[in-house]
Amino acid sequence: MDITQRKITKIAREAEKLVLLTVREEGVGTAEIDLIHALRHHPGCTQAQLAELLHADKAAIARRTKNLEAKGYLTRQDAPNDRRSQLLYPTEKAENLKSSKAEVEAAFYEYLTGVLTAEEAAAFAATLQKLYTASKTESRAGFPHFRKAAGGETTHEAHKE
Repeated sequence: MDITQRKITKIAREAEKLVLLTVREEGVGTAEIDLIHALRHHPGCTQAQLAELLHADKAAIARRTKNLEAKGYLTRQDAPNDRRSQLLYPTEKAENLKSSKAEVEAAFYEYLTGVLTAEEAAAFAATLQKLYTASKTESRAGFPHFRKAAGGETTHEAHKE
């Protein structure tokens, strides 16, 4: 039985809704946010590589990159070994968008934890740190302990809501 009732995920979704509302006010849509995020983690990739990374249609990626370039979130440079290809890079504006997103999330979580007493907040923060550390450790190892505990079942079917 999941004692968390997936509430961590649900709270994160609510925070993401707030972030999306905020960035939409700056003229950036959800798909564009995903593209900027991918580009920040893979600077210098091509549109074709972005399409593969994002599992998206090449034409859609071409439209998004054109829009984001016009908005000042990315730049293009000719590929040194292939004049037909252009490499895409995030701009400082794209980097600032990440900071803006983190600030909105932090402010929202601070607002939410405001309903806790100082003692509850400290205990909650310590518990979250413990869960985060365990999660990161398991993830970096490829989830071997979880897979073993789940009896090898890690499919969606095994983890219904």
